[in-house]
Amino acid sequence: MKDAAPKTIYLKDYTPFGFTVEEVHLTFDLAPGATRVKSRIRFAPRDGADDRRFFLHGEDLTLIRAAIDGKEVQPTLTAEGLTCDVPDAAFTWEAEVEIDPAGNTALEGLYMSNGMYCTQCEAEGFRKITYYPDRPDVMSTFTVRINGDLPVMLSNGNPVEQGEGWAEWHDPWPKPAYLFALVAGDLVAHSDSFTTCSGKEVDLNLWVRPGDEGKCAWGMEALKKSMRWDEEVYGREYDLEVFNIVAVDDFNMGAMENKGLNIFNSSAVLASPETATDANFERIEAIIAHEYFHNWTGNRITCRDWFQLCLKEGLTVFRDAQFTADMRSEPVKRISDVIDLRARQFPEDNGPLAHPVRPESFQEINNFYTATVYEKGAEVIGMLKRLVGDAAYAEALDLYFARHDGEACTIEDWLRVFEDVTGRDLGQFKRWYSQAGTPRLKVEEDWQDGTYTLTFTQTTPPSAANPEPQPQVIPINLGLLGPNGDEVKETETLEMTEARQAFTFTGLSAKPVPSILRGFSAPVILDRDSSTAERAFLLAHDTDPFNRWEAGGALARATLNAMALEDAAPDAAYLDGMLAVLRDDTLDPAYRALMLALPGQSELAAMQAEAGHTPDPMAIWTACETLRQALAQHAQDTLPRIWETCRIDAPYRPDAEQSGKRALAGAVLSLITRLDGGALAASQYGSADNMTLQVSALSCLLKAGKGQAETAAFYAQWQHDRLVIDKWFMLQVLQATPETAAATAKALTEHADFNWKNPNRFRAVLGALTGNHAGFHAADGAGYALLADWLIRLDPVNPQTTARMCAAFQTWRRYDAGRQGLIRAQLDRIAAQPGLSRDTTEMITRIQGN
Repeated sequence: MKDAAPKTIYLKDYTPFGFTVEEVHLTFDLAPGATRVKSRIRFAPRDGADDRRFFLHGEDLTLIRAAIDGKEVQPTLTAEGLTCDVPDAAFTWEAEVEIDPAGNTALEGLYMSNGMYCTQCEAEGFRKITYYPDRPDVMSTFTVRINGDLPVMLSNGNPVEQGEGWAEWHDPWPKPAYLFALVAGDLVAHSDSFTTCSGKEVDLNLWVRPGDEGKCAWGMEALKKSMRWDEEVYGREYDLEVFNIVAVDDFNMGAMENKGLNIFNSSAVLASPETATDANFERIEAIIAHEYFHNWTGNRITCRDWFQLCLKEGLTVFRDAQFTADMRSEPVKRISDVIDLRARQFPEDNGPLAHPVRPESFQEINNFYTATVYEKGAEVIGMLKRLVGDAAYAEALDLYFARHDGEACTIEDWLRVFEDVTGRDLGQFKRWYSQAGTPRLKVEEDWQDGTYTLTFTQTTPPSAANPEPQPQVIPINLGLLGPNGDEVKETETLEMTEARQAFTFTGLSAKPVPSILRGFSAPVILDRDSSTAERAFLLAHDTDPFNRWEAGGALARATLNAMALEDAAPDAAYLDGMLAVLRDDTLDPAYRALMLALPGQSELAAMQAEAGHTPDPMAIWTACETLRQALAQHAQDTLPRIWETCRIDAPYRPDAEQSGKRALAGAVLSLITRLDGGALAASQYGSADNMTLQVSALSCLLKAGKGQAETAAFYAQWQHDRLVIDKWFMLQVLQATPETAAATAKALTEHADFNWKNPNRFRAVLGALTGNHAGFHAADGAGYALLADWLIRLDPVNPQTTARMCAAFQTWRRYDAGRQGLIRAQLDRIAAQPGLSRDTTEMITRIQGN
């Protein structure tokens, strides 16, 4: 376990490593409890280096031998690494260490997953494999020999040779240690090939456990589409002879972009129509694209230090969003991303865990793999592209790849290529990387004799991470609609640079209705008083798909807040607007499904808190249930027809067309279930020939308080499929009532199949509990206590997963005094645990706000 005494690391203190690493040779003698790792590394003093102290990171290693130029040495060892006197010239360092993969439950470094050896080295896992300068700015070529008795032994790069009981790999491209990977196990390959734009043939392999071969085809198809797209859109060609993906059951994250050997959480790569939903297929397509795109935006060009994490992650998230938009529906993708941003990143940006896209300091880097770095980081890239235009963006990216290939870079390097291409000064834009918090954009309007003026005021609340926020550059996509719904001004990007700024439009014959922030052109909170009539007008007439959806969401939020806070009745304008959307067969079914979804209950709670109210999770839940029931009754004559039009007779395909129809059918079925008591859902469950229809029906039945027989049947049918049983666990907790959610989760933690050491299974139950807003925040505090119990138990075993799950408590100050006291007690209880990991200590301390 890591030392529980956190030490703060600051960006301003960065200094380069005093040595370059010319080449790395590693030999692994695999054994579950006693793997030997021999390293032979060529070091040379770095020209002009101020610090020539020779320090190599190392944790949980037993040093057997160390030598310099063949002569044994006795380095000074600490819990964090070693120091040693070295020559003032190039030298060869050798070390032999012993590690315990079987006992490595943290899933960092080299560990075992059901008999398979695998690695996870990002961010700082390589130091658990051998002594090395484990920092992203130290790059070198790696040659790896693996000795063992397993049939498949893989590492980065290209295969060199192999024989009975051994295999050798060489990666010709210099990389930091965090991109190192090794996998060894009893695996089978789903193989294919890809011909690059220059005519090079690349061998593709998706390695899985025997029995999972039938779940590989979609992942391979997604990989080939990603490779082709990256060539066509970004001009990036793959650069090795082979590309390998391995599915691993025990993995803290979704996947890892190790050079030429991507390691994936099984849930992020394995899929078949019988076992995976449409959402699973889309997620797999996106994650495979994301990790493949890292080959250039992350691997060939990497981060100078971990403060620059958004350099690779924000850019690659933006690229995978572009890919999904091209493969599926651009409006649906944009809306889905904003839903996720508001659910995950906005609370982070406006609470105790707030930090800039590029943090200034950290104690544990694993805690900064956050929605702010990833999702807000991607939004910043999108704004930059919007401001400079498509052509300049493409030219800047070409320059970025040409100028920095093979380098470890900074945000300054990234922005400089845009300045050099466009001649713009991006100094103010850079504040998006250095300021925490979500800007609020207040809007005032004025209409006089054909002249329409919009005045915007931007404010960002001060915080510990951002005590004196300064005005930022905000691109505001704006269109104007006439009284009859015609577009009198097409979308224009307004560039706001001041704290308060007015934009004037002349020559108008009538006062227009503004459509502001089209396409969600900046990650801000729009603060504008608009009437129910105007929202209904935009819902009916706005030509921008995002803002049309936003108008429906605004109507829903207004009526739900009135219902929760004032006991108001459902708004007829919202019900009529949704009925019109349902009946509009010209709209994409996937888009209509999104329109029918209500805002998240946590989002509603945040809005109420920002408006000075104390949110009541139970009142919000009741309002949502009441509004859904009202919508079901309002649309009852239309619902059966829509459900019928979404039925698909063709063989299952996880493409945009079929997935959209099934999404709309599922949304409609949830409303029908409120009227027919679950009869149609039970029928669909019985006849379902794919997992999407089966899960949709079971979810509706559980929500209706029924489906006990179907729940038992589902388990009996799928008990031998670990990924499907994750769904079984999750559904029961998510669809539980607020009164029963914690008890349901507790009972499932006692189930024989609840393997709490597996991150997927842990998240399926405890993560689902935190996603059941009213259930987790039940007034008795049972949800808080249950989560804390399990975090305390998990922390000594897997600090990374524990720390990330602590974020469920980050919004605690928005609730009433009773709930605050209950949460604070659990935070204090976790903090008081002896030997608490560095990861969890930092998270709890930040959430407590001490």
